[in-house]
Amino acid sequence: MIHLEQLSKKYGSKVALDIEQLDISAGERFGLVGNNGAGKTTLFSLLLDLIRPTTGTVWSKETAVSNSDAWKDYTGAFIDESFLIGYQTPEEYFNFVGQLYGMNPSDVMLFLERFTEFFNGEILDSGKYIRNMSKGNKKKIGIAAALLGSPELVILDEPFANLDPSSQIRLKNLIRDLPPELTVLISSHDLAHVTEVCQRIVLLEDGKVIRDIKDAPERTLEELEAYFSGEEQVS
Repeated sequence: MIHLEQLSKKYGSKVALDIEQLDISAGERFGLVGNNGAGKTTLFSLLLDLIRPTTGTVWSKETAVSNSDAWKDYTGAFIDESFLIGYQTPEEYFNFVGQLYGMNPSDVMLFLERFTEFFNGEILDSGKYIRNMSKGNKKKIGIAAALLGSPELVILDEPFANLDPSSQIRLKNLIRDLPPELTVLISSHDLAHVTEVCQRIVLLEDGKVIRDIKDAPERTLEELEAYFSGEEQVS
């Protein structure tokens, strides 16, 4: 699904990301963790061609994202509030995104029914513009919009941030219920949440992959907590 080769991003003399090779298979639930400045958002921005690499290439379904727009047809993402349109209501924004995928307003509203609990009565029919909503509700709108149009790949940067505990639990349930063939990439500072919904965890430090943990959910959280607490160095 995704192949990274000799991928780096530098800002002057500072190396923000340096990944020799990384492959993400179709259908993976892929979690990305690391401290602030580790390179998580930089990596996701490169995957979405929001910034260009200093060296290397991002391949999505064997197509370089910097050379083609084909990947946009099957990719949904929410990185930050810049993805939203603040002067629209949530309904207007969802319909705008839906139109990009050939969905009419009825299709969009039918799709959004699955988010009823997650929205908790605060998103639809609120009478508010997105710009006037809380950070948590903006996050909910962005996540739902990223899933519109039946994407094959979804990229979510810090989806659990700014959500209350009930919404975090509902989001985890939504992620678990996504089609198994859907590839989901999640970055998070919350180790417990990301290890609950991702079968593979990649740990970044200073832009480099320090650890790639697969298919060991019972050990992953303990291992990561030991690393970040300084009790154990992950080799």
